[in-house]
Amino acid sequence: MIQVTKPFLPPKEEVYKLFDGIWESEWLTNDGPLVNALESSLKDYLNIQKLIFVNNGTTALQIAIKALALKGEIITTPFSFVATSSSIVWGNCKPVFVDICSNSFNLNPDLIEDAITSETSAILATHVFGYPCNIDAIEQIATKYGLKVIYDAAHCFGSLYKNKSVFSYGDISITSFHATKLFHTVEGGALFCHSSSLLNKVSYMRNFGFEGAHSFAEIGINGKNSEFHAAMGLVNLNYIDSILKKRKLLCLYYRKKLSNIAIKFQEQVADSEPNYCYMPIVLEDEEMTLNVIEALESNDIFPRRYFYPSLNTVPIFNSLQNCPVSESISSRIICLPLYHTLEMEDVDLITNIILAALKLKALSYC
Repeated sequence: MIQVTKPFLPPKEEVYKLFDGIWESEWLTNDGPLVNALESSLKDYLNIQKLIFVNNGTTALQIAIKALALKGEIITTPFSFVATSSSIVWGNCKPVFVDICSNSFNLNPDLIEDAITSETSAILATHVFGYPCNIDAIEQIATKYGLKVIYDAAHCFGSLYKNKSVFSYGDISITSFHATKLFHTVEGGALFCHSSSLLNKVSYMRNFGFEGAHSFAEIGINGKNSEFHAAMGLVNLNYIDSILKKRKLLCLYYRKKLSNIAIKFQEQVADSEPNYCYMPIVLEDEEMTLNVIEALESNDIFPRRYFYPSLNTVPIFNSLQNCPVSESISSRIICLPLYHTLEMEDVDLITNIILAALKLKALSYC
């Protein structure tokens, strides 16, 4: 069986060594030494000086919206994980969906200005599948209209824009360290910003708003993470360069194998470098997409329709916006299996099944 993804697991003795220290210190959570060590190591690796480690990426998004005191409407993408939009609603704001670029699958900057109203307070854009948005264009619009910018960079560990981590951009960027991500802490996430005062605010909000033992600086939640999760992150960070390299090799091999057929690949914007954390393909129509999925699953290979459906069509968001590009791509996209222990022979098997399914479909049209 080949699943769409598998978590990277380092040698367990390396993690157990750090666990021994947890038993010795009896410090399990509440901003412990391993959490601090992980934050410091991430700052060094990413060359970012202001970050906060939290319990997941969704919490990071929710804190970001509250920390920036956003109200009214937030312009966002319909092509993202549901947490992007649900966090907006959770923060008592309204998501306003703007369609995506057909090549990058990211929020289309050319359509943002038409969606801005007197109620707009921010733009929340997702760097889809680790492919950076057109950050310059988004931030120029935000500056023009006095809007805050949040980037949902959940997929983006190792992604670059203008030779800097994408986490460096926006008023706040967030990421996920969930087990399925390139870099993970089993469960976890982080929040990045530029302002020291904003960092302090976020730090308070992560821990119930505590400023001291008996005083509170902010309204907060329990967004902390544990020493056990930090231990996994510290060990995994030692392997991240090899993980990034292997993912890129696998993705480029997938593209080579599928390059001469009617399949669309995601494209990167200028001055950006993706991290190859997913392997999406877009087929000609939904029927063909479902045929390919069926062919793969009949061989115990399990891809994922991701992201599907387009969020502007999800009833809980009560959206009135039409997003034809997002709706089309979401109906035709498949993320193929991709993980550190996947082998080139596995890619051969997967792509051969896809090619056979497409050939069979083509013959049925004759």
